[in-house]
Amino acid sequence: MRTAWLGAGDPLRGRIAKLGGNLATLRGAARASARTATGPSGPPIRPTATGRGRDGDGGTGTMAEAARRAEAQRGPGAGPGALRVGVLAYPGCFASEVFGVPDLLTMAAHVAGPDAPGYQVSVVSPRRRVTASGGASLDVRPLREVDVLVVPGFELAPATDLDARLAGLAPETAAIRAQAVAGTAVVSLCVGAFLLAEAGLLNGRRATTSWLYADELARRCPEADVRPEHLVVTDTGVTTTAAFSAMWDFALDLIRRHSGARVARTTARVALVDDARTSQTPYVDPRLLPQPGGEFSQRVMRRLDQNLAERYDLAALAAAFRVSTRTLLRRFSEETGRSPLAHLQASRVRRARHLLEATDRTVAAVAAAVGYQDPGTFAALFARHTGHRPSAYRAAFRRTDRALSPRDDA
Repeated sequence: MRTAWLGAGDPLRGRIAKLGGNLATLRGAARASARTATGPSGPPIRPTATGRGRDGDGGTGTMAEAARRAEAQRGPGAGPGALRVGVLAYPGCFASEVFGVPDLLTMAAHVAGPDAPGYQVSVVSPRRRVTASGGASLDVRPLREVDVLVVPGFELAPATDLDARLAGLAPETAAIRAQAVAGTAVVSLCVGAFLLAEAGLLNGRRATTSWLYADELARRCPEADVRPEHLVVTDTGVTTTAAFSAMWDFALDLIRRHSGARVARTTARVALVDDARTSQTPYVDPRLLPQPGGEFSQRVMRRLDQNLAERYDLAALAAAFRVSTRTLLRRFSEETGRSPLAHLQASRVRRARHLLEATDRTVAAVAAAVGYQDPGTFAALFARHTGHRPSAYRAAFRRTDRALSPRDDA
C-alpha cells in the first residue's frame, strides 16, 4: 500500500493510507503530478500487477497463482498491508546502496513484530544481468509494480564522463520515468539523483545530493532547486538524499511513517544509526570543492586565510591591493560570487571546526583564535554555517582515535 507522503500531496502532512483505502485516488494524483513534471514521454512501462487475474475472477487461475507467488516472496513482517519497495539495480551501481535500505527495513520488520504491516522488498532491473561496483553480480527480477522505487548511486570519479555514463543507462532512465508516471514514489540515494534528473523528475522540484556534487547537479539540471545542505528532500512524490549514509536517514523516515516513531527509534538503536541528523553541512570539507575565483580573488583569499585572527578591515584590505574598497568588492564578487567577508567567515568556521575536533581549547579560546572576542557572536555564526552550536559540534565530531599532537593545537 502506498503511503500518502509518497504521493502527490505534501509529504510532511501525509499519513499511511489504510489497506483498501484511497489507493486509486492517490495513484491518480501521483500520475498527474508525474506527467506535469516529466512531460510527454511515450507509453509508460506497465508492470504486471500481482494478485489480480486477467479475467477478474476474484481468486482463481492466474490471480491465485500470482497471490501464492507474492506470499512466497514476502519477507519478515511483510503480510497484508506490506509496503512494496523495489530497488533499481544497474551496471556499476553501489551494491551497498542496493542492499542498505532493504536491510534496515528488514530490521524494522522484526522490531515491529509479525502482526504489523511490514515491507516487501525486491531488487529489480530492466536488464537480465547486473554487475554492481566492485564486480559484484546481483540477482535481479523484472520490473514490477511497487509503491516505492529506490535508485542507488554509482561511482562518480573525477575522470568519469558523466554524459556517457548516463547515456549508457537509458533503459534505467526510461524505467524510472515510467514508474513515476504510473504513480510510484521514486527515491534516489546520493548521486542517483543524476538519473532522476536525466529522467526529468527533478524539473520544478526541490532536490539534494552529495554536497560534493551538488553544484554539478544544479548545473546539469537548472530547473531543479538544489538544496545542498539537506539530508533528505521530498517534493511531490520524488525524494532525493545526500551522500551515501543519508540512505539511513531516508530509510528511518520511511520506517517512521510506515511503522511508527517507536519502531524507527528502536531500529536506529539496534543498527547504531544516528536518527537525529538534520543537515549534511557539518560534513562539508571545502578543500575538496573546486576553488572559485580568478588570480585577483585568489590573492585576496590567501591574505584573509593567513590572518584569521585579525579584525576585518575592508579599507586596509583594499589598500594592501592598491584598489578602492568599491573596486575590491566588485572584482571579488565577479570572480567568486560572494564578498571577502563571507569568505573570511567561512574560513574562520573551517578553522574553528578543526580546533573543536582536535584540541581541548575552550569555546571562548577557539573563538578568540579565529578573530572573535565575543563567544556568543562566534557561536551564532558557527551554528549558521554548520547547523550546530560549537559545544554540540565538538560532542558529535570530537576525534578520540589518537593522542593530540602539538601541531593539532597550533
